[in-house]
Amino acid sequence: MARYTDEQCRICRREGQKLFLKGTRCFTDKCSIARRNYAPGQHGQKRAKLSEYGTQLREKQKTKSYYGVGEKQFRGYFEMASNRKGIAGENLLQILESRLDNVVYRLGFGTSRAQARQLVNHGQFEVNGKKVDIPSYLVKAGDVITVRENKKDNVTIKANVETARPVPAWLELNNETLSGKVVRLASREDVDIPIEEHLIVELYSK
Repeated sequence: MARYTDEQCRICRREGQKLFLKGTRCFTDKCSIARRNYAPGQHGQKRAKLSEYGTQLREKQKTKSYYGVGEKQFRGYFEMASNRKGIAGENLLQILESRLDNVVYRLGFGTSRAQARQLVNHGQFEVNGKKVDIPSYLVKAGDVITVRENKKDNVTIKANVETARPVPAWLELNNETLSGKVVRLASREDVDIPIEEHLIVELYSK
């Protein structure tokens, strides 16, 4: 799958808001939005008014950047969400929140979703006692995510847990065992990032 390899801060500048792609850096004066709050490129400071389609497209691109998902996979998630009962946009966010890399990030084991994805790729975690190294693995209610026994001395994970953000209500963290439980799947109220999912639904429904 193709992945964006350029400077992550350019994405935030393109969207005109913090997407918290660089972890702790986003909370410092080094954040690019704080220093250069305009789009990258030669004509970045000349922001053009977006059309209806442009607004919908930017919302989709922003959401993809938040969760680190490619276009093909994102469309697959949308189709999955559309086939479920309920509101398609809210179902989509629930699926994205259920990704293992996002859950690892939400539990505080990673300072950013990118770091959490790398930790999962490197086989640092197990789900219900079985090693899982697929970031896109979708967790279910009741699943237990644990740092593997031979990885519990990982300095990065330990440091992240000590300075972790508050854990959302749909997850439960045990600092002593370096494990977390999915109490329930995330609801719309649990998604604390500024996403207007109805714009994504409108875009894909055309």
